[in-house]
Amino acid sequence: MSIAPNTPQLATLLSGSPCWVERTVDDLKGAIDFYTGLFGWHYADDAGYTVAMVDGVPVAGLPQGDPDAWRLYLVTPHARATAEKAFHLGGSVLRNPEDAADHTQSTVIADPTGAVVGFRHVPPDWRFGTGGHGAYAWAELNTRDGAIADEFFGELCHYDITQIGDGHRLDYASWSVEGTEVIGRQKMGREFPYGERSHWMVYFNAAPEIGTDSVAYRVLELGGRVTVEPYDTPFGRITVVEDHAGMAFSVIDQSRVIEAESRIAVDDPFDD
Repeated sequence: MSIAPNTPQLATLLSGSPCWVERTVDDLKGAIDFYTGLFGWHYADDAGYTVAMVDGVPVAGLPQGDPDAWRLYLVTPHARATAEKAFHLGGSVLRNPEDAADHTQSTVIADPTGAVVGFRHVPPDWRFGTGGHGAYAWAELNTRDGAIADEFFGELCHYDITQIGDGHRLDYASWSVEGTEVIGRQKMGREFPYGERSHWMVYFNAAPEIGTDSVAYRVLELGGRVTVEPYDTPFGRITVVEDHAGMAFSVIDQSRVIEAESRIAVDDPFDD
């Protein structure tokens, strides 16, 4: 029986939009115990590849191998062409395009600021659940150079880029495809530890009936860490945590929103 109070919806497969997340693990049982206890995931085996499910909908992968951080995959119409273009734009190809048993083709690249992301060509009937408890919610690129990241991914994925912050105190951009917001990009500031490299952050949903705070507490019970205590934002209540093996991800309850701070009016001394 699933603990999920709502079933994930299937992601819309726009070019450049998220289509999968996975974390490579060297202790599959430990990972299954942690994420089952946290999100109520159940699992299916796909030719030796462990697929996490919520109410029968695939939401993530747990392949076995050298342990790695949560990796985001974006839709591409042609993995090889994307890898070649990424290289010519100044990125690095970390894994050459290869065919998988699920009839997809994927590649992994590092952008010029050093963050690692995957691209995957998927069939029209590809299933990736979003929006339900324990399913994918959002992802953002935390980078040391926002301008370079915007230029690189704008050329690679043809994103429409909108600056949400003021570009200085808060440099946060929204990347959209066909009018749909798909990814966030944040320039790393003083709140990030000195020396921390550019990276992608994957967010999972906390259903309103469960809440971010309860998920954070459960992380601790299961042997993980809470690295950023739950806090409120205009987009939802968020916490940043690490799983039992020290790999980071975020959790968001998108029903718990606060109003964005308005600009403080300054009196004009010359206004009578």
